[in-house]
Amino acid sequence: MIKQLLFYLKVSRPGLWFATIWLYLLPTSQMNEILSSPAFWYGLFYVCFPLNFMVYGWNDMVDIETDAHNKRKDSFWFGARGSKDQLAGLWKPILITQLLFYTPMIYWGGWKMILLFMGFLLINGLYNLPTNGLRAFPPLELFCQVGYLLIAPLSILVNETLILPIWTFIYLFLFAIQSHLIGEVMDIEPDKKAGRKTTATLLGVQKTKLLIIFIVSLEVAILLFVFNEFYFGLFLGLALVWLLIDLFIIYKTQIYSLGQMKFFALMSNFSALGSMAYVWHSGCLLN
Repeated sequence: MIKQLLFYLKVSRPGLWFATIWLYLLPTSQMNEILSSPAFWYGLFYVCFPLNFMVYGWNDMVDIETDAHNKRKDSFWFGARGSKDQLAGLWKPILITQLLFYTPMIYWGGWKMILLFMGFLLINGLYNLPTNGLRAFPPLELFCQVGYLLIAPLSILVNETLILPIWTFIYLFLFAIQSHLIGEVMDIEPDKKAGRKTTATLLGVQKTKLLIIFIVSLEVAILLFVFNEFYFGLFLGLALVWLLIDLFIIYKTQIYSLGQMKFFALMSNFSALGSMAYVWHSGCLLN
């Protein structure tokens, strides 16, 4: 039983939870009183495990051939490498987990929460169709990252916060695309071996990294010129400098080793923790 539960936890990719946590916390910025709310903690747990368990587990069930070549797999950072038998029956615990959490979430968030759950299911379903899934039609797989943005209105409904500005959603969408592209760069070798088409396999490492740099530049511009946020803009600007150094000086177009990818994942979590704390405390993306 413990081994099975650890497998489920690994499927949910705890090393990537920071993305859903970041999006969930954002609407509650500067609301210290929210920390005493049971609904807040229940929603936070939902976006950490049950939601990620569904999103990544669903993807694992249809990407079994690709994942067999992926050296990043079989870790709590990047997800499980399940057997065919494990993945064939994974839909059952995913379904049970979702159903167990839907009722309390609808109780706290109201009937609109049903629409959000339908949105999660629709986007993940279109992305993960066994044949003709959008994950295999670049660049449409990038636009599916809009599904992550549904976490913000989920948080707004559960925690009864104000709606976010449109520029905040634009920034978050760029962030989601950028994060997905970074994952595609790390997976470019196993994706090619499995014959899978992604934006990164079509563009190649160099052009994909240039696209990531362009997107991060847009994020920095939004922070500086739309939100007038110097400190967070500076923080992201330093990340932009690192991306330039990575492409033109250090790694260039070479494939990262597993150790390097784990190190980058660790640094991403530390960076996310720091940025979450600053954004939540300052409320800089709410105005």
